[in-house]
Amino acid sequence: MNFIKTEIEGAYLIERTPSVDQRGYFARLYCANEFRDAGITITFPQMNLCQNKEKGVLRGLHYQTGGKEEDKVVACTRGKIFDVCVDIRPDSKTFCKYIAYELSEENGRMLFIPKGCAHGYMTLEKNCQLLYLMSEFYVPGLAAGYRYDDPVFNICWPDMEKIIISEKDETLPFINKIK
Repeated sequence: MNFIKTEIEGAYLIERTPSVDQRGYFARLYCANEFRDAGITITFPQMNLCQNKEKGVLRGLHYQTGGKEEDKVVACTRGKIFDVCVDIRPDSKTFCKYIAYELSEENGRMLFIPKGCAHGYMTLEKNCQLLYLMSEFYVPGLAAGYRYDDPVFNICWPDMEKIIISEKDETLPFINKIK
């Protein structure tokens, strides 16, 4: 695996290095030794799988609070997504800045999102599937988020004819409305 530092401290774009032959390929999604060598010493007690049926599904921007903040690794195992990490750490030099990458089954990229960052994505194809490695267990009462279209973040989402978003995500607060 190749770990590429991003503009947001602690966030990495991870490129898998598959072993390819006539049968197909084999690639690691996680290796504790390789993560440790990149400076990421985290255990992942929870793994999630997310299926999105339609193109234009937008999820986020999500994070968890209350001492259960999450580091996460996101991989797109089928299809293609526009994946976003927003730094919401008030003391960070990149506070309210975002990074975005296309993750796909084809390019094999993953994104490591550190604690204190919000995560969201938009599907660029039908039938996308995502795999998440989570450093904390999900606690519904500690789930939080910000609006995907918050003007403070100014995220340049891909143009879509139709965006499919949950009512919950549509009604998340803007960052300047949180006290």
